Amino acid sequence: MADELRLIEVYGTVQGVGFRPFAHRLACSLGLTGWVRNEDGHVVSLVAGPAGALAEYAVGLERDAPPPARVVSVRSRPARPDEQACSTFTVLPSTTAATGQPRDVPVDAATCADCVRELFDPADRRYRYPFLNCTACGPRATVIDDLPYDRSRTAMRGFPLCAACAAEYADPADRRFHAEPVACPDCGPRLAWESLTGQAALSAAEAVLLSGGIVAVKGLGGYQLVCDAADEHAVRRLRAGKHRPAKPFAVMVRDLAAVRRLARTAPAETDLLTSPARPIVLLAARPDPGLASAVHPGTDRIGLFLPCTPLHHLLLHDLGRPLVVTSGNRSDEPIAVDDSEARRILGPIADGFLTHDRPIRARYDDSVAHAPLGVPALLRRARGCAPAPLPLPVPAPEPLVGLGAQLKSTVTLASGDHAVPGPHVGDLQDADTLDAYRAALDRLTRLRAVRPAWAAHDLHPGYRSTGYALAHWPADRRIAVQHHHAHVASCAAEHGVTAPFVGVAYDGLGLGDDGTLWGGEILLADLTGYRRFGRFARAPLPGGEAAVRRPARMALGYLYGLEPLSPPPEDTFSGRLDPREVHAVRRMVERGVNSPPASSAGRLFDAVAALLGLGDDASYEGEAAVALEQAAGELVADALPWRLDRVDGLLVYDPAPTLAAVLRRAAAGEPPGPVAAAFHRTLAEVTGALVAEAVRASGADTVCLSGGCFQNRRLLTDVHRELTGRGLRVLTNSAVPANDGGISYGQAAVAAARLAARQEGC
Repeated sequence: MADELRLIEVYGTVQGVGFRPFAHRLACSLGLTGWVRNEDGHVVSLVAGPAGALAEYAVGLERDAPPPARVVSVRSRPARPDEQACSTFTVLPSTTAATGQPRDVPVDAATCADCVRELFDPADRRYRYPFLNCTACGPRATVIDDLPYDRSRTAMRGFPLCAACAAEYADPADRRFHAEPVACPDCGPRLAWESLTGQAALSAAEAVLLSGGIVAVKGLGGYQLVCDAADEHAVRRLRAGKHRPAKPFAVMVRDLAAVRRLARTAPAETDLLTSPARPIVLLAARPDPGLASAVHPGTDRIGLFLPCTPLHHLLLHDLGRPLVVTSGNRSDEPIAVDDSEARRILGPIADGFLTHDRPIRARYDDSVAHAPLGVPALLRRARGCAPAPLPLPVPAPEPLVGLGAQLKSTVTLASGDHAVPGPHVGDLQDADTLDAYRAALDRLTRLRAVRPAWAAHDLHPGYRSTGYALAHWPADRRIAVQHHHAHVASCAAEHGVTAPFVGVAYDGLGLGDDGTLWGGEILLADLTGYRRFGRFARAPLPGGEAAVRRPARMALGYLYGLEPLSPPPEDTFSGRLDPREVHAVRRMVERGVNSPPASSAGRLFDAVAALLGLGDDASYEGEAAVALEQAAGELVADALPWRLDRVDGLLVYDPAPTLAAVLRRAAAGEPPGPVAAAFHRTLAEVTGALVAEAVRASGADTVCLSGGCFQNRRLLTDVHRELTGRGLRVLTNSAVPANDGGISYGQAAVAAARLAARQEGC
């Protein structure tokens, strides 16, 4: 039987993942001839051989693709007369002809085991070289200028290959065959420390760290600030320099054995730690782990991660101690990526700069994850995770973008049946962060070759992400998505849910469709819309944003202005505060001056923490809630009193009986721990009762939990147990954060579903 000639196209994340070398090996193993190349954002192969071998080749491209790849589709057709194969199988130069198809951008991958072995092998020519990589690992998203993925379109184009590296690059049997960032000490990037380079630069930086100093290290997606995690003075200096008084720092350690000396790990957490993304993983710290007390004050959870680059491996190996490795910025500012910018911003903090001459093309912070239910869940989707695509259960008829919220901002670009969340940007109050937000959207749009025709945005007119939508899209191309609908839709969408469900959205604050602030919501929803079924009772925020930063003020708001569903609890709290503040807050509440009411679960956590003396002020979002969760620990407690009322057709949780019990027990001198545990149990019971009524009213038996409050492991575990005990299907966020970092994906899912329904005439 005569050989056939077919052209095969592979779409998905197939560039920067070793796909062409894989295709070469597969074709040669089947005795096929032809070629493979990158074309625009996908891979094209022209192959000649027996029909059976060609069919096996097409199947194998999807079935046996290397782990970093994500094959969306394989298309095969007979070759045209003008399309010619080669006498052998070869890798051809890439072509840039635009195909109109969305392009996937590969994510950065941590140094693989083979490269780590080379890094510490004195006989290897890359021994102790901080920039070694292969087709299985190394920088991708942070060095790419454009697709198709070739060295000439990356930050490596300024480093011509030496003869030895060029030989590896061209050798089909070598694991660096067409590894675009390939480099060695003779031809690649070099470290620098003042006038020193290479190993001398690294040694100088290590000497500063050993002496208790702080070093600014140029990482993959930005600068990092590094110090000895056991040095109390160094860690406190770092806190002062970053203007970060209490939020825990992440600690990098050499290997899993070092992790287990500092924390307890479960299988899902170990999988996260060792995954190619190498996120920071929140773990249960062991007692007295030997770290500075300032590393993770106020919580027994510690963020640990393993080295993600050869440079980090060298630092941990040489120093032999855990290191604080945190983003190179001041609090609430974007991570520094430009060398001169880094020296300006970080110069007052760092005792020296360990830099290199490879440019950073995109700003990427470290990803953060945990596994509260034995299932991995992202808290920050960044390096190693973004911009990997996620499914979109209702395909978008036209390209669109979800522009996210104000805090923990991200953008999500959607086209067809996939959505691509960009990396975590940060809080948009800062002008520099807003610039970084715009740059992230522009880069994602350009690399993916998708220009959004629609913009989905939050309802809040004061959010800068909403302002961006209003400034750049006409009114008939904007889709407003309520904040908490976006939260629960993000959970539903990542699990492929399109049918109606019950959404539980517990967070800080988000603007509701009635013009008030929401945050403790029970929604009857699908991806196109929702009906508000239940909520928490409203309490005023005295001073607006000031109440978020001062939980004691929030507690006064609950005591003096809680929605009048039942008698207010007796005030046994304000006596320990400055009488002038108490008087001023009471007048604000009574007169309704700058005291917007909010039905917020997050603000109720703040109030209870303050009532129990766990913190009157908060230096970062959620600090009071962290203190309350920490106090509760693993204690078992019965629920506090609670009640539900009907208000304007909604089922409302009235926390007045709960707060009264908190005050009574605190006044009686009971330690905070049992009361905090009882409060968590109360919210689980309240949620169970609210959801049970919503299920009866709707018939839906799927519940989606989302919102920043569900980062609280105790709350999530208690609520999950309560609802599953009622026979319900309970879903939680995993691939996108439950906090506002997942809002843009939820917005994209809602906008896609609405556009599809509109197109169908629904």
